[in-house]
Amino acid sequence: MVAGERSGDLHGAELATALKAAVGDVQIFGCGGEAMRQAGVETVADLRDFAMVGISEVVTGLPKARHAFHAILAETDRRRPELAVLIDAPSLNLRLAKKLKPRGVAVAYYVSPQIWAWKKWRMRHLRQRVGRMLVLFDFEEPIYQRAGVPVEYVGHPLVDRPTILRPMLSRGEFFARAGLDPGLPLVAILPGSREIELAYNLPPLVEATHLLSLRRSMRLQFVLPAAATLDPARVEAKVKASGAGRGLIHLVTGSTHDALRYAEAAVVASGTATLEAALLECPMVVVYRVASLTAFFARFMVDVPHFSMVNLLAGKRVVAELVQQDFTPGRVADEVERLLDNAEARREMIGQFRAVRRRLGPGGAAGRAACAVARLLRAPASAPVLAGA
Repeated sequence: MVAGERSGDLHGAELATALKAAVGDVQIFGCGGEAMRQAGVETVADLRDFAMVGISEVVTGLPKARHAFHAILAETDRRRPELAVLIDAPSLNLRLAKKLKPRGVAVAYYVSPQIWAWKKWRMRHLRQRVGRMLVLFDFEEPIYQRAGVPVEYVGHPLVDRPTILRPMLSRGEFFARAGLDPGLPLVAILPGSREIELAYNLPPLVEATHLLSLRRSMRLQFVLPAAATLDPARVEAKVKASGAGRGLIHLVTGSTHDALRYAEAAVVASGTATLEAALLECPMVVVYRVASLTAFFARFMVDVPHFSMVNLLAGKRVVAELVQQDFTPGRVADEVERLLDNAEARREMIGQFRAVRRRLGPGGAAGRAACAVARLLRAPASAPVLAGA
């Protein structure tokens, strides 16, 4: 089982737990993070070894990624697994699927890479290398059917996540633990879950908090829930290094969903976190920035009308998207103020979020995915098997 990013790690952990319940004595190894390890997955490589987002970022991270890639293959050769479950991360997993096929390892791909948005030429690679796609969004199923890729829609596991369904802390407990004033409006800042995302997204976000504080005479506070894949001390150091964010941004760990639940608005880096904010009905602005070279080539490959999954699922612009040159401190501050001051805009956005929630399925996605994986195993469901990659 191979995940190359934080969201994949969480999906993998839930799938591993459900698969053990469905199959019984199953051994799982591969690549992941802390969530998958806690679910009993033996990781021979860590997802942080593959924390790259674009063309120029790949150059600096390639040696570490290559070493981890070969470690996964070496362990595959030693253990000869029954099945590989590859989770998202197409730059890693499509290459891995190519290597697994001549080794006689069947491949299930859980969480479709967004090649329907860009790099559509990779669809033929999926058709050649993947035994079954397990997709999270209903619109993905007909796309793969038309391309001749075996596919099964299972729904999105986010809707079952405990911290989405209910808070870990009450509002009073959260504000006290974070050192926040319960009488002031709160804005959540989510710059991303990777170091490279932090480097590109955090500086303009910190400057935006400074602008907002000046405009509103300091009657506003900010919380930054650090992703589990990031070192909180490094995040705090980057905030302080900017100067503008000193004392304005409160850093918390392990409370991302509570931060979104209790914030009046959020600024969220494009990715799974935008769906989390939508499920928690937190009005948001979506931002993203990559290296200039990556952005240049992306202009010729991206073929969707929106960047954020919330807007794609809604089929229209529900949340503002500030990407690349549009992602400036001033634009961020303007959009946050609009959400704070316009009650009607907030209500309309939350109504659209509820419509998006209905597009994510009825719940039980991890269990359906586990049943699909169990059917792909060559051994009977009651017998011990070895799954991994």
